[in-house]
Amino acid sequence: MCYFRRTVLLLLVLWAYLCSHGDGLRALRRTTGGRRGGAGVGLTLMGQDANGVPLRRSKRGWMWNQFFLLEEYTGMDHQYVGKLHSDGDRGDGSIRYVLTGDGAGSLFIIDENSGDIHATKRLDREEKAYYTLRAKAVNRITNTSLEGESEFIIKIHDINDNEPKFTKDPYFTEVPEMSPLGTVVMQVTATDADDPTYGNSARVVYSILQGQPYFSVEPNTGVIKTALPNMDRETKENYVVVIQAKDMAGQMGGLSGTTTVSITLSDVNDNPPRFPKTPESTEPGSTVAVLRAMDADIGRNAEMNYRITSSDGPSMFDISTNRSTQDGVITLRKSLDFERKRSYTLRIQVENSNPDPRFLRYAATTDGATVKLIVEDVDEPPVFDRVGYVMEVKEDVAVGTIIGSVSATDPDSSRSPVRYSIDRRTDMDRVLNVHPGNGSVFMLRTLDREDIAWHNVSVIATEFNNPRLMSRVPVYVRVLDVNDNAPTFATYYETFVCENAKANQRIQTVSAADADEPIGGHRFFFSLAHEASVKANFTVRDNKDNTAGILTRRNSYSRLQRSNYLVPVVISDSDFPMQSSTNTLTVHVCTCDREGNMQLCNQEALVLTAGLSTGALMAIIFCVLILLMIVVLFAALRRQQRKKEPLIISKEDVRDNVVSYNDEGGGEEDTQAFDIGTLRNPEATEESKQRRDIKPETLHPPIRRTVILPPAHRDNADVRNFINQRLQENDQDPTAPPYDSLATYAYEGSGSVAESLSSLGSMTIEGDQDYNYLSEWGPRFKKLADLYGGEDSDSY
Repeated sequence: MCYFRRTVLLLLVLWAYLCSHGDGLRALRRTTGGRRGGAGVGLTLMGQDANGVPLRRSKRGWMWNQFFLLEEYTGMDHQYVGKLHSDGDRGDGSIRYVLTGDGAGSLFIIDENSGDIHATKRLDREEKAYYTLRAKAVNRITNTSLEGESEFIIKIHDINDNEPKFTKDPYFTEVPEMSPLGTVVMQVTATDADDPTYGNSARVVYSILQGQPYFSVEPNTGVIKTALPNMDRETKENYVVVIQAKDMAGQMGGLSGTTTVSITLSDVNDNPPRFPKTPESTEPGSTVAVLRAMDADIGRNAEMNYRITSSDGPSMFDISTNRSTQDGVITLRKSLDFERKRSYTLRIQVENSNPDPRFLRYAATTDGATVKLIVEDVDEPPVFDRVGYVMEVKEDVAVGTIIGSVSATDPDSSRSPVRYSIDRRTDMDRVLNVHPGNGSVFMLRTLDREDIAWHNVSVIATEFNNPRLMSRVPVYVRVLDVNDNAPTFATYYETFVCENAKANQRIQTVSAADADEPIGGHRFFFSLAHEASVKANFTVRDNKDNTAGILTRRNSYSRLQRSNYLVPVVISDSDFPMQSSTNTLTVHVCTCDREGNMQLCNQEALVLTAGLSTGALMAIIFCVLILLMIVVLFAALRRQQRKKEPLIISKEDVRDNVVSYNDEGGGEEDTQAFDIGTLRNPEATEESKQRRDIKPETLHPPIRRTVILPPAHRDNADVRNFINQRLQENDQDPTAPPYDSLATYAYEGSGSVAESLSSLGSMTIEGDQDYNYLSEWGPRFKKLADLYGGEDSDSY
């Protein structure tokens, strides 16, 4: 028992010692096999997989020393890579994590406190697929390594950011003509820079975009083969094939690249020598053959005539003589058709034009020859069985409904299949479509007869083996009417009723209109709406002729009690399915005379009965408002001009001008600013000042008059005295203008220590005034001191 207690006590002391010395605890863990990672490493790496799920080691066989990071990260924040953690990190900040290796500090940064690793830039796997880094934990104070340096790898996971690229563009190759089906032409190769070991980003699938139906390509290998047998070089020699390579195994969302393959059919000896043939496309009047008969005579005696004595094609050919060469020229009179007759046999006779009767008995004067003309087949475009098609369709037909069909055949002996299509230049709205194989015409969208009653399109027929040969035929589609529109009032109705009206008195006749066009014509039925028939003030009488009369139902109406009535009228048609609508008639109550003539009505009724619509009334009101706004604006401008009329009306008025200096003070804080109160000193008033609108005869210096007023009346007295003085001067001056003339004066005030600043009141003799004191008033009057204080200043 004592031994057991001593043993427990010893273990507790040893545990306390190891807890206080981290190195000893880690050494104990190493010796006891308590490692968490690779050999001798105490740093734990906690990362994430490609989907962002945290990764934790569950056994020693797992590759713990590897992080995974997606390339081309586009987030705003740094991309999180993983976390380093030391066994000795107790979260007290005594451990600092250090990261070295590829991109450490630039591409990858680590939080030295928490061990979090982030990527600072977008990474491209195609530039570098993985990064090898080393990490260690050091004591923050002593900077000594607490554990051995740990090496780990950051592997960049691939995303599909590179499209397949072909090794060549374009490709050029040859294949013999008349090759059997499936003959290998060549192989194209496309490469993808994405990671082939991860996903389908680099798995390329080939397809053909252009070149059908002549060639095909194997999806996985890119081998191009012939898809049609016996392709003839004499018919078509060059082919352009467009091959597409798409990654992601050809799935939707994959990237793709294309290349062009130019294929030429090389010649093989598949045609024997033949005599010239006459193509069936030869026009009438064209030369189809030339014959030459030999005559030993010369000159006039060698002239000859040709004629056709027999032919298995009556009236098909004609023959004439070329007088310069004496050849027989066979010309075509009618069009040839290879499918009807492929050869013609002619019997040609030739004779002298000028025979000599003396020698007729010695030799024959004529000769004959048999000519066989072979008609050569020419590839002709398909021929429609009609010159035009007319189809009918109801306007409510469903999309995809077949409304008719067209038919065309290849007139050639090969009977090539025909492919049909719509000329979209004649069907810009894509209303119709045609089945490319059987020519069935069907609807692509619903129709509205009231919008377009006829649709005229063209159908194109092309040979499957030769798309350049085509023909077209017009197709006229008539849209049949169905009853899909409800009848309404033929126009807008609005009327009035007299206050003294009698019952059953007709006040308005209404008619209806309908956009539909039934075969038997329109038949409309009129009635009063059911909800208004209980307490109806008016009745509706159907006239049986597509019109109805609106009648009064009682003997009198009061305009004071109710000035307007709304009469709901139901209009129905007679077609199937029946359509109906409710229309409203507005009735205004008016005062009338005994004859029923309207005398007094509400304003709205009077305007409407005069024939003005609501739109016209709005236009008139709008124009009146614009005119009123113009008048108000003009009056405001005139008033503003009167308020801002300047003191001096014209710059040419020199009687008492005011010189303005654009030199402002410094505001409230400017202590050097001039106090305008000093200008209102009445002691500065001048007694006799010369008129400034005429040239003075004598010059006298101004005499100052001192006027003493009580302080309470000083502000108004100086202005009053100034005006009286000017009036007295005008009254006593014989050269003054008439009394109705406008005399303008600029009053600066009186009693200013600066006296008058106007140069117009100055003496004309230099030296009478000394303006040097202006320089003592501060920087605000520096400009005036420079103007008036200089020695060379001008006199005004």
